[in-house]
Parts: sequence; structure tokens; C-alpha cells
Amino acid sequence: MTPNDRSTPLACAIVGGGIHGTYLSQRLLEDGGLDRDEIAIVDPHDRLLESFRRKARACEMDELRSTFVHHVGTEPFGLESFAEARDREDELRPTPGYPRRPSLSLFLDYADYVIDGNGLDELHRRAAVETIRERADGGLVLETDEGPIRARHCALAIGHGGRYRVPAWAESVEGIDHVWDGFDPDEPAAETVVVGGGITAGQLATCLAERESVTLLARHPFEREITEADPRWINWNHVASHLHVHPPGSQARLRVVRDARNDATVPPYVHDRIEAAVDAGRLTVRRGEVESARAVDDSVRLVLADGGCLETDRVVLATGFAPVFDHPFVERVADELGLERGYRGMPVLEDRTLAWRRVDGDPSSVFVTGALAAGTVGPLAGNVAGARRAAERIAATLERRRLDAVAGSNYSIR
Repeated sequence: MTPNDRSTPLACAIVGGGIHGTYLSQRLLEDGGLDRDEIAIVDPHDRLLESFRRKARACEMDELRSTFVHHVGTEPFGLESFAEARDREDELRPTPGYPRRPSLSLFLDYADYVIDGNGLDELHRRAAVETIRERADGGLVLETDEGPIRARHCALAIGHGGRYRVPAWAESVEGIDHVWDGFDPDEPAAETVVVGGGITAGQLATCLAERESVTLLARHPFEREITEADPRWINWNHVASHLHVHPPGSQARLRVVRDARNDATVPPYVHDRIEAAVDAGRLTVRRGEVESARAVDDSVRLVLADGGCLETDRVVLATGFAPVFDHPFVERVADELGLERGYRGMPVLEDRTLAWRRVDGDPSSVFVTGALAAGTVGPLAGNVAGARRAAERIAATLERRRLDAVAGSNYSIR
């Protein structure tokens, strides 16, 4: 179905076909009181979860940091049952003092099983959303590169929006790529420098070191953390008592989220691989801050702040994502619909519903999930656990709005 070949507005258009959008679509069907023809997942990729697959492939991810109960299905133990039924329990990796974690292959195979079994690919409309406008009747129009899509509600599940953190010294230097933007792990090289101090840098460096000379350049010693944040942040009561006590969209909320996240850390199993690769002579770890970089013939020269220098065939940045709050698409939508933004552009959401608040204080018909909702969902907002928590509230809200509409109360959520 093309985006503009229906006359009846959708009940909800989900922008983004990653883990968050895929999971939310199921919750809307199961708990949101919506039929299949009332939902669409709008995403420009050829299939659902394609962006996640590409990122995992690029950094040669082998296993997930999240536990086996965090996946795209709505049944918490669905992935475990899937593995047991196919004699793949060995792909649920043991971690001392922590629940088992799935291999990437098992996670993706189960995701395909969920998508196929629920016909979620039939909800997928291949289009890129450029902006969202409000209709005179209060509904929404998603302007896409394939035509308009009308909907009563919209859920933004855009992840980090395809933007990555690139240091100033690396901009426009030939031979430097971000791991998720232009890097091909299958392209051979005699020598590679991987820049970064987190899990992605560690995974990539240890995999590349099995077939080429690799230097892992990090600013600080590696910090071991098994999770990206304390698991207590999965619980809404914990979120409410530690995050929601501060004003929505405030600097205080962002500070809580940042302090709670274990960014630029590596889990013990990745740290052990780094140490093993170093001991075997396959990997060199160097501490230092890059001051400048330039292309020299067929190589890249990095000048370090301590006066050292590295010359290599290529440099791969594993430096994370750019902030999503100031993403141009987010700014366009907020400006077009009159949505309130807080500190550093953070969406001001209703904590109970995840509806984006208008500048006049009323809740809008736009909902938010993923990293964009960190100010309400907390430090695990961008993770699979965050997808599950956000979807619960969005689905419940749409069901309340549907029932209110049936009762003639004009979608009130108050």
C-alpha cells in the first residue's frame, strides 16, 4: 500500500521501523484497541529493524548486552521458548551475576519470527517522513517523500535519527569513517585505528584484530559495567521517584539521566576479549586524545595531545550518537505543531501518557518513544526495556482516548 491510497485517517502512524516502532505496533494491536488497518509503521528501509541490523553488522556485534527477556515480542519469555524449541539454548549466553543474554543471531531470528507471525511487515509503509502538519479538524498529516499520510495520532520512534557523534578533528578527513556511517567491516586493510572507549569500540576492535593489525585508541582506561544503567530504572516507581520529581523538560532531568547512564563502558565479557587480544599480541591499546588528523598519501595521520602520532590505513570512529533532541526533523515537527521543548531541546512530555505537550500546556496527538523520550522514560529509554515501558503507556493512552471518543468526550485524557 502506498502512503496516500486510503481516504480514512489512520488511528496511529508510527514513525520509525526499528525495535521501538516494531514493538509499539504490537502493543497497539493487543492493548490499544486498534485494528490492523488503523496502524502503519512508516520507515524508509526495505524491512523492519533494518537500521539495527546494519549497525550490528558494521560493529560485528555477536551478542546483546540486554537480557533474554528484552526483545521485540510482547511475551517476556517468548525468545527463551523460541530458543528451547529449536535446540538453540546455547545461544543464551551465561553472565555471572546477571540473566542470560541472547546471541545477535538468535535475537534477530526471533524478531523475524515475531514480525512474520504477526504480519507486521504488512503494516510497513516504505517512506521517509519529512515533517508533520496539523489538519483543521485536529488530525495530523505526515508529509513523506511518497505522499501524505493522514492520522489521528502519531508516535515518534526515530531512535537517534541516523546522526552520529563525529569529533571536530575528524570532519572531512578522507580515510576516517564512523562505524555506523560509511564503514564496511568486510573491506580489507593492513592497519586500522578504532577510536572509542565503549562497548562498540571494544567489539569492533577485537573482531578486526583477528584478521588485521588494530590499535584501539581510548581517552581513558576502560570501565567495566555489565549494564547501560542500573536495572532499577526499568521500574516506573523508580523512574517516578528519581526522575519525575523534577519539572518535565528540565536541566535537572537531563542531569539525572546522564548521571545514571553507564556510557563509554564495556561489559566484563568484552573487556576480557580486549585483554585476551592484547595478551595474544593481536591488539594494541593506546590512551590518548586526538588533537588533529589529516590524510597523507594513502594513510591517515593522527596527532595526539601528548605529542604522539599514529599513522594508519584507516580510522574508524566508535564515538556514539549525536544528540537527538536537536535533530532537524524533531525541530521541524515541534515548530510546525507548536510543541513545547525544554532544556537543550528536550521534548516536554506528559509523564503518564508520553504525549508531547503543546506550548499552551495541553497534550498533543504526538507520542514519543526511544531516546527522544529519555526525559520521561529515563536512562534506559533508548534500550529494548525502554521500548516496552513506553509502549505500555502509549497503548493504554490510545485505548483511553478510543473509549472516550466512543463515549463522546472528544479524545479527552484528563
